[in-house]
Amino acid sequence: MSQSHTRVAEALRDEACPVTEVLDHVAGKWSIGILIAAAHGPVRFTELERAIKGISRRMLTLNLRRLERDGLLIRTVHPTVPPKVEYSLTPMARELHACLTGLVGWAESHRPAIARARAAYDATART
Repeated sequence: MSQSHTRVAEALRDEACPVTEVLDHVAGKWSIGILIAAAHGPVRFTELERAIKGISRRMLTLNLRRLERDGLLIRTVHPTVPPKVEYSLTPMARELHACLTGLVGWAESHRPAIARARAAYDATART
């Protein structure tokens, strides 16, 4: 392996790995929806289940646990019968939510350009 290749591989490992690890957790199919839904204040499990179309109870549970473990959600259990459990964003997750909001705005404003680029690429790929 060349020295140049080794330096590139080391830079990729040192700089991209932390980003990749974080994005794997927060940019999953369901995580973004959970974070956006919880950004409006404490939210209960069933509210999340209704708000996030297509998510199963098991996937919601797994994602909530992972986001809590990563320090992005606070799970509060109220001592009532039946128990009332609410999820809310941590300060770190609120900061992430602001970034996600910016990303959503970027995606919405560039959606037509991306669609045109895909169509142009597909047209040239067929020939």
